[in-house]
Amino acid sequence: MLVVESWVGSMSRLLPRAIRESGHEFTFLTRDLHHYLRSAPEGAAHPLLGARNVVTADTNDLDELLPYVERLHGVLGFDGVITSCDYYLPTVARIAGRLGLLGSGPEAVESACRKDATRRALADAGVPGPRFAVCEEWADIVREAAAIGYPLVVKPVDLCAGMYVRRVDDEAQLAEACKALSAFPVNARGQRRPPVVLLEELLDGPEVSVETVSFAGAVQVVGVTDKSIGGAPAFIETGHMFPAALSAADTEAAEQTALGALKALGLVEGVVAHTEIKLTSAGPRVIEVNPRPAGNRITELVRHVTGIDLAAVFVDVSLGHAPDLRRTDTGLRSAAIGFLVPETEGRLEALTGGDRLRAQEGVLEVQLAEPGTTVRVAGSNNEYLGHVMAADPDGLGARARVDSLLDGLRAGLVIK
Repeated sequence: MLVVESWVGSMSRLLPRAIRESGHEFTFLTRDLHHYLRSAPEGAAHPLLGARNVVTADTNDLDELLPYVERLHGVLGFDGVITSCDYYLPTVARIAGRLGLLGSGPEAVESACRKDATRRALADAGVPGPRFAVCEEWADIVREAAAIGYPLVVKPVDLCAGMYVRRVDDEAQLAEACKALSAFPVNARGQRRPPVVLLEELLDGPEVSVETVSFAGAVQVVGVTDKSIGGAPAFIETGHMFPAALSAADTEAAEQTALGALKALGLVEGVVAHTEIKLTSAGPRVIEVNPRPAGNRITELVRHVTGIDLAAVFVDVSLGHAPDLRRTDTGLRSAAIGFLVPETEGRLEALTGGDRLRAQEGVLEVQLAEPGTTVRVAGSNNEYLGHVMAADPDGLGARARVDSLLDGLRAGLVIK
């Protein structure tokens, strides 16, 4: 199997494990080995670098990459190609098409990975979403913002983790948000960004995500996850619970809206998807469609409750194997994660209480930043100081449990 780049978070560790547990080996292809070396704990190698083959090539130059991978394929014989990094999902789709491997069409994946293309495709198909506009010139941005109406949301069309997504309440805040975005012309992987801005109507209501698996032309819903948001004017994910505590009607509405979005985009083959939806007072509205497994440890919440390993499923469908989506009784009825989001900047002096939490019944994970860490006020999902994951064997109480545990951690947080 070929793995092309990866995030350096949890999925970069879950995927190598899932590939090996499926009885396969993998070749890892990257343009920058140091990106992964830097992310590994001191004295340890990143799991991705334990690949059978580690190959360096310019993964940002598709014209040179495709024939190069084709030559590699002639020698190594890949049976699937995969990535966990949003910035390389379109590249992987192009490689799969070139090598005749399973995957959704490149056009479908590219549309899902560009928020402006997603908006247009869903609008054309009649899938509900916010009112929106895509602009490049300042005069157009001002005019379209006034037409949508304040407050509204400013977004990049191609970034992840909530980077540079901001609520704006007037033209002055709009100018500030656009200026910040224009000062970030190249993403973290060295790819030049399109200089356009997505403006969207600010939607009311709670946000959820629908986790699905597409294989052999059929899409199966695994479940619905809730999401809490903080850090205004940014939109930072502060926690999740699976399954979401929704009525049957809201669950059905979210699922059907997600299925409509996947169909509209053509994501019906070899895709594990994470579709974010707002349950507004006017009905469900699609926020975005991600043609890869959920981040922020949501896949682990699903596994703890249902026994379904979405990392393993991602590997299976990428290899053309029918995924195992049978639920097992894990003894848990809900699982939740909460993130420690910094609200001040400085240096982390202390973050105590981790060992005490790990010893408590029902606590599944505790991960905390080390003293000495440089702390920035969170502007996206990239600045967490740690997380706590816990479960409830009896019902939907995992979210409340995690919130209580986080309150205890904050008491031992010292930033100077």
